[in-house]
Amino acid sequence: MLAPPGRTAGRRGETGSGPMATDRATEPSLGAHALAREEPGGGAAPGAAPSRLAWRRLRRHRAPLAFAALFAALVAMTLAAPLWAKHVAHTGPSTNHLADTIEVDGRTLDVVSLDGVPIGPTWRGEFLLGADGNGRDVMVRLLYGGRNSLLIGIAASLVTTIAAVVIGLLAGYLRGWTDSFLSGLLDVVWAFPVILLGVALGTALALGGLALGPITIAGDSKLIPILVIAIVYVPYLARPLRAQALSLRETEFVEAARAQGAGPARVMFGEILPNLASTIIVFFPLLVANAILLEAALSFLGAGVQPPDASWGTMIDEGVQRIATAPHLAIVPGAALVLAVLCLNAFGEGVRDAIDPRARVRLEH
Repeated sequence: MLAPPGRTAGRRGETGSGPMATDRATEPSLGAHALAREEPGGGAAPGAAPSRLAWRRLRRHRAPLAFAALFAALVAMTLAAPLWAKHVAHTGPSTNHLADTIEVDGRTLDVVSLDGVPIGPTWRGEFLLGADGNGRDVMVRLLYGGRNSLLIGIAASLVTTIAAVVIGLLAGYLRGWTDSFLSGLLDVVWAFPVILLGVALGTALALGGLALGPITIAGDSKLIPILVIAIVYVPYLARPLRAQALSLRETEFVEAARAQGAGPARVMFGEILPNLASTIIVFFPLLVANAILLEAALSFLGAGVQPPDASWGTMIDEGVQRIATAPHLAIVPGAALVLAVLCLNAFGEGVRDAIDPRARVRLEH
């Protein structure tokens, strides 16, 4: 799960000791010059934009870009799930083939044997990665399940980011009772373990759905895990953003904006928010990775995506029940989950090293 970056970022402007420590928010010019000095042969002017310098540093890190390309390929594969199902596998993600047979290397095999053991990988178009206990194509369900897992992870991270930015700016800039109230809410969510709170909310909402005035969300809707995951991760981003906002509100450019008659909204979103962009950019891929993991955990425990819809978590749950007779049912979605999370974490680490002005990298000529 996400390391608690904001746990050391206390109230009233305390600074943290992690990579997103709030004292770094007040050093934009130092960061730009530090980045420029690291360019070999003076390739970057000292006054170059920090974003351009960060991009140049990121391009020199081959591994994060390779992992980013691998994740993009994984996303493209899941988006192409209907094409694979229609033109290659010739079946749908929920189509059962319990009584069907398939010819492999000149032999006719049952998709699911009389003992209930599904066929393993055939390494061909139909049942490329085998079948599950209901005779459904594992490759097709893996692609469709990946679409659900990635959709929920990315959507939940977007909601988390928006809510954390608003809460962090309001609490850090307005202070007073607004800070006390919002920080108290964050502390309540922060006090619960992520899995425990996610399972409790997911189970309750999956059973009864959610009704907010005229808006009603069914218990089996994918909006339920999106909202649950978004809520539990808000403190992990809102707390460091609040700490940085507390520090930035006392800087000269904010004082100048207030002296020119700028209102609180303009100062928060026009002056302070751009200086929080690096923190948000670094945190976002890590949030997506942890959201995908939490979705898999919730679905594994029955509090996330509901059958017959597939996700990597539900597929792992089905595979664990047949781990002795059909280990591919757990290995395949587990490998896809590990690969997606590994790619996002590696890319996030690369982005952090490129943006962090105090990170020293060795650039080869």
